Amino acid sequence: MVRRRVAITGLGLVSPYGGDLADFFAKLLAGQSAVRHMVTEDRPRALSLPFVLCPHFDPEQNLGRPLASMMDRFAQLGMAAAFAAWDDAGLSRQATAPRDDWGCMWGTALGGTLAYEKGYRELWQNGRDRLSPLAVILGMNNAANAHISIQLGLGGDSISHTVACASSAVAIGEAFRRIRSGEATVMLTGGSDAPQAYGVARAWEALRVLAPGTAETASGACRPFGADRRGLVLGEGAAAMVLEDWEHAQGRGAKILGEVSGYGTSCDHSHLVRPDPAGQVRALRAALVDAGLDVDDIDYINAHGTATAEGDPAEIAALKTTFGDRAPRLSVSATKSLHGHLLGAAGAIEAVVTVLALRQGALPATANLAGNIDPACEGVDHVTESRQGLDLRAALSNSFAFGGSNAVLAFRRTAS
Repeated sequence: MVRRRVAITGLGLVSPYGGDLADFFAKLLAGQSAVRHMVTEDRPRALSLPFVLCPHFDPEQNLGRPLASMMDRFAQLGMAAAFAAWDDAGLSRQATAPRDDWGCMWGTALGGTLAYEKGYRELWQNGRDRLSPLAVILGMNNAANAHISIQLGLGGDSISHTVACASSAVAIGEAFRRIRSGEATVMLTGGSDAPQAYGVARAWEALRVLAPGTAETASGACRPFGADRRGLVLGEGAAAMVLEDWEHAQGRGAKILGEVSGYGTSCDHSHLVRPDPAGQVRALRAALVDAGLDVDDIDYINAHGTATAEGDPAEIAALKTTFGDRAPRLSVSATKSLHGHLLGAAGAIEAVVTVLALRQGALPATANLAGNIDPACEGVDHVTESRQGLDLRAALSNSFAFGGSNAVLAFRRTAS
């Protein structure tokens, strides 16, 4: 079977900093945290926790009122990121020829949770006996990829993936497979989530894995691999990339930002929330084999790194097993420390970070880690201060989800 090369020709996101891709990556390199303290007026008890919002995102301004009104916030964020990636790829939003083998693979862990929560409030708190006729289409998990396909005239696969925190990494990997096999020419892929629903935040709070913080301390609340880490910080957002058959991209003169070269998955099959390094090792090795890469070829790992007590040591153990003698020289950072944990969109935003790192020869650091590494997380080269001017060849982006679902994406730098 012919294995086609898969080019990355467009990147897009909705940044919590409010700027474009270049600004987003510059803020990461500068170690600027997007985490803020969020306080709500919800009943019966207000939420008060560190969180990452996208306060500069105006859906009506970005999408127009008619389109924005048809979407829950997760889909609005996703549509905006998709448009940004599409424009970055130099593709027209209006199809001038059939796009029957162009498609969309999208990841979301929660889907339209805000729409459902609004419905529950209307029924149970406000005593209404009817909901909006848009309630179903606002809440459905495949709303983002459906709207993206409609707006861009994509007639191929339109599939949403819900795999907890690995959702968008799986979406990117499956889009990659479609192009490599020749089933698709162009795929728009990524993920989005908006986890600020009261019930969602309280559910995560009940798991005792959310980092505490006040208005003064929230910016440093997320401390992956740190000896004093207290948990993860939730965030909303979206990220997208355009994947394209290499020859098609070259034929239209597209700029090629990087290459997706491999994808590995596995299941721990042992526990719903306790990660198993052995399962992660299988996904890491599968990605390397799929990409035709050796451990010595990998110059950077964008870690899943959620800052949880069990998750961080398990990931480092998996990296040490996979990379062996190479592990102490393996550059690793967890950018969730700065942009938060976007749940189903986490794999997408971290994939974008990884591609930008390869392209610019620069590594963002794990914030709040210098001089503070947990002995259980030692054994790799933790990036505690940003590094620039590097010759980076290939990198992996890890996504390890509740349910034991693991996904690893492999990327190569390209000369063009």
